[in-house]
Amino acid sequence: MENRVHYIVAGHMFAVEAEEKVLSLMTNFEPFKVSSEGADCPLLFSLKIDGNPAPEYIEEIKQDTEGQQIICGHTADGDSVFEFQWKNRTAGCLVCSADYHSGTLHLSGLLVKAAVDNALMIFFSMATACIDTALFHAATVSLDGRAYMFLGKSGTGKSTHASLWIRHIAGSELVNDDNPAVRIGLDGTATVYGTPWSGKTPCYRNVSYPIGGIVLLSQAPFNRIERLTGIRAYAAVVPSISGKRWDSAMADSLHRTENTIVGTVPVWHLDCLPDEDAALLCWRTIAQ
Repeated sequence: MENRVHYIVAGHMFAVEAEEKVLSLMTNFEPFKVSSEGADCPLLFSLKIDGNPAPEYIEEIKQDTEGQQIICGHTADGDSVFEFQWKNRTAGCLVCSADYHSGTLHLSGLLVKAAVDNALMIFFSMATACIDTALFHAATVSLDGRAYMFLGKSGTGKSTHASLWIRHIAGSELVNDDNPAVRIGLDGTATVYGTPWSGKTPCYRNVSYPIGGIVLLSQAPFNRIERLTGIRAYAAVVPSISGKRWDSAMADSLHRTENTIVGTVPVWHLDCLPDEDAALLCWRTIAQ
């Protein structure tokens, strides 16, 4: 028997319809669960999860990250398709309507939880891209009522730097370790939200904070920080935002969101060692 459950992430509500054995795997979504559609925000999208065969589709692009492949494409009817593979074995195939208001995840039975997490993360990022919301690859901490986001390529040390803040700067707390959402409010304020997706460190907190600063990290044999402005700030932020940038409408919407973020939030570049001094230098520069 299938059940329908509702969640709210970054102020956006979505529904998941699946068998109880699938829903029981979604423990990371529990902090975001709401009782019914009677919440204060409209339903953004709904996802049905089943084990039926996925439809045929035309491949557009293939992304390969740390052994995981995501094949993006579209059906003959114009639906968007995202197939998830691990070591060339399909775990699931997400098929979304062209407006990203409804979709179906076809599970293969392999790595079910990972397929569900990936499908909902991608569906959320696609459905919210045109409404002033962006899903980031970033480690994020909070301190004194504001949040600080650490960006960088995989392996740069985002999680390490966040952990150094928590260890050495009193009052710091982890908001999300890898996939926070940023939403632009009606007043232009950029707010970061915890999400059900958090990389390798479980941190699924339903919290939100105005952003106090964004820091691009680079490994170096020294610690040095500088403020970025203009195109340098924009270039620092863009690679960390998820999105289907070969879709012109989505790309334009993300561009507007990115411009608002870099126009209202201080952006910094930190060359650093993985040590206490790096965290203290960053904190004293951007948060005091």
